[in-house]
Amino acid sequence: MRSSLRFVSIAAIAATIATVPGSAQKTTGPKERYEMDVATMSGFAAMAGGGGGMGGALSMMLGGGPDGKVAYQLNLRLGSNQAPTAPPPQGDHFFLPQARLGKSVPLVSPVRKPGTEPEGFERPKGRLLLYWGCGAKAGPGQPAVIDFAKVAAGQMPPGLFSSAVPIIREITAANSRSYMEWPNGKSSKQPTSGSSLAGGHRIASNVGSDINFTLAQDYMPGVNAQTTEQSDGSVMVRWNSVQPATGYVAWTMGGMDRNDRGGDMVWWTSSAAREFGGGLWDWLPPSVVSNLIAKKIVMPPSQTSCQIPAEVKKASGEMMIGYLNAFGPEAHFSYPPKPAGNAVWNIDWTAKVRFRSYTMLMVGADMEGMGGGMGGNRRSSEAPAGDGGRKKKCRGPLGIPLPTC
Repeated sequence: MRSSLRFVSIAAIAATIATVPGSAQKTTGPKERYEMDVATMSGFAAMAGGGGGMGGALSMMLGGGPDGKVAYQLNLRLGSNQAPTAPPPQGDHFFLPQARLGKSVPLVSPVRKPGTEPEGFERPKGRLLLYWGCGAKAGPGQPAVIDFAKVAAGQMPPGLFSSAVPIIREITAANSRSYMEWPNGKSSKQPTSGSSLAGGHRIASNVGSDINFTLAQDYMPGVNAQTTEQSDGSVMVRWNSVQPATGYVAWTMGGMDRNDRGGDMVWWTSSAAREFGGGLWDWLPPSVVSNLIAKKIVMPPSQTSCQIPAEVKKASGEMMIGYLNAFGPEAHFSYPPKPAGNAVWNIDWTAKVRFRSYTMLMVGADMEGMGGGMGGNRRSSEAPAGDGGRKKKCRGPLGIPLPTC
């Protein structure tokens, strides 16, 4: 699927700043860059074993659910400006026993085979109604309507995804002479329950020196969300305060069952501005989150509730599905240590560990037969819930598959 989502390299920005005349200290490198994305998924993701790719929308729809269970997920990326000593690029991330990942996991350079590239954009049917903001009623100018019949074949609807919140990836195959990642075709089993990342980590490869760091921050706690339909037709979403969350964002999709019939689909986000997708589905640095909170695009860490407008629920039909994302802290490491004064800092390697926690939002589904508890839906009236356990295959905007519901 082609889109206008932007990937921003923090390393490139830092290098530019370092060369500005008058800077206090010059730097070179790093020769190697390592990135470790850490997620806590609550409820149904844990029941499913934590499967799914974290970079895509599908994985973000598999959070939240009953009994406060959690699953963990890691994405590892190593980029180097050096060629491997013996091709292909390869390495290992060595863990302590408490990580429950074995002695190590292999870092592998991906091989792109002809015919395996993502397919182009396929125009959906019907219309997409966009709503945004917390409150009992939708704000002025809503919904914004995207009529897919008016979108040229092979094009992404203009203004659909966020242009203000980029997806941030410091390490990609495109900006690295040698690149490798995990999970991969050789190994993909995610951490089991009880895993801990606290302690020492070592990354050894054939594209540079070993990377060693000690991590103090562990997985974030799970997000437990509960939705309650209100008498005015709106839906109240409440969740636990997650430490050390830096901010929250939520979204839902509705009307998925109408997709094949060309009916309206509905997409709502908690952002006070019309901002959908992009980095809001991903990991974001605390400084970026703080700026987005000031712009009311992201909810502050002190907030633990948000009301989905009545118009969203009415337009969505009997069920909405979505997720609540809690952005978390980052840990940064580099070698050698930064020298004192104005001496040139020749950086050998840098490593960054990013954290977040997310869960599913389900409105209109009967959770009583699936464990009940957090992540389920409650009704403020005595009206019967659900439709007798009938399940449907749901698809979201742009053909994004949603879990069976």
